[in-house]
Amino acid sequence: MIANSISELQKWFENHQQIMIALSGGVDSSLAAYLARLFKNKEDVLAVISDSTSLKRKDLQEAIEFCKLYDIEYHILESDPIVDTNYAANPDNRCYYCKSFLYEAMIQLRNEKYPSFTMVNGNNADDKGDYRPGLEAAKENNALSPLMDCNINKDTIREIARHYQLKIWDKPASPCLSSRFPYGTAITIKKLNMVEEGENLLNSYGFADCRVRYYNGVAKLEVQPEEVEKLLSLFDELQPLFIKMGFSNIEIDKEGLISGKLNRALGFKVVRE
Repeated sequence: MIANSISELQKWFENHQQIMIALSGGVDSSLAAYLARLFKNKEDVLAVISDSTSLKRKDLQEAIEFCKLYDIEYHILESDPIVDTNYAANPDNRCYYCKSFLYEAMIQLRNEKYPSFTMVNGNNADDKGDYRPGLEAAKENNALSPLMDCNINKDTIREIARHYQLKIWDKPASPCLSSRFPYGTAITIKKLNMVEEGENLLNSYGFADCRVRYYNGVAKLEVQPEEVEKLLSLFDELQPLFIKMGFSNIEIDKEGLISGKLNRALGFKVVRE
């Protein structure tokens, strides 16, 4: 029963006077932002959107549109972790540096304008069982996780979002673009732009949920398993388009899309979403 979950979340937000939430445009943080606004006054909620090169442009726009649609105050944070050499080197704890960079920027904003606001993120209960270095950054910077605290998992998040008829309830997962690079592969703005352009191209061919992974200049394409045959049939058409973007070639992953696949190199089990 999602009613119990909603009730727990309402209690959580009522116990925190003012909320500053990191909003990426994904389902998790969007639901948290929506509920904060639902249970609190408008002036007591601020969504912070980090305009970084690892955030897809369409996700940035969707985050802004979400705030406008649901009457949520928002702030565009000009904060890009690509300037951090630790992050750009893409170690296996890259997310720690990314989130630390974000939270430090949010703390600065809070200190300047919103001193009484509690910093919040969209982490959920399922994140406990995955490799999430960003959780340590959240702990170090006192960023709270209402969805995790109330033991709300991904499936329940979508159920609650659908209950409130949020337009993003069935939005495919859209991790940051830096997650497309094997650990140890340096990340640059040019490479991030290439990956984003590649995924936008696949979207235009009808692949709503896809990944373009960057392997030494080769674009490895992932789509849902039931769509792999369709993608294979388009190989000859897509190959020159990706080469024009700057990739040396393309490969099609016949296993299909699996979120977090690159974490296999670290010995972590990954599952389909």
